[in-house]
Amino acid sequence: MDQTALFQKLVAFTSAVYQVKCDLTKGVKSDEITPLQYSILEYIAVSQPVTPSQISDCMHVSMPNTSRELKKLTAKNLCGRFTAADDRRKQYIRLSPEGQALMNESFQQIEARFRQRIKDMSEEELAEISHAFDVLHTKVFHPRT
Repeated sequence: MDQTALFQKLVAFTSAVYQVKCDLTKGVKSDEITPLQYSILEYIAVSQPVTPSQISDCMHVSMPNTSRELKKLTAKNLCGRFTAADDRRKQYIRLSPEGQALMNESFQQIEARFRQRIKDMSEEELAEISHAFDVLHTKVFHPRT
């Protein structure tokens, strides 16, 4: 297979994924947090526990800005820090119960929009999509090294 053509498909696919994510999450965030804070909470929710540097790398935000946003989220009682048991120098971030409740509510809204998007698909089409997600997850997004 032509790897350049495959790469172009990846670019088109990731662009489409970004657009779908925007459509599904539009207007979902709480008025109490900024879009960046919502993105940070979303990342923590699906990847926790995470380090501040992982958040910084993933969000493309400097460490000082990441620390500032985490302080704001901690002050709003949406997340908290804890120290790694094996290395007291390492700090992890996890959602607080309030942060988890906020993200659960957001994910419920997103799920309702997703269900609306797939409502007319057959069981066979849904099975194909599920299989495609599994393949992408194992082979492209989280390949074993």
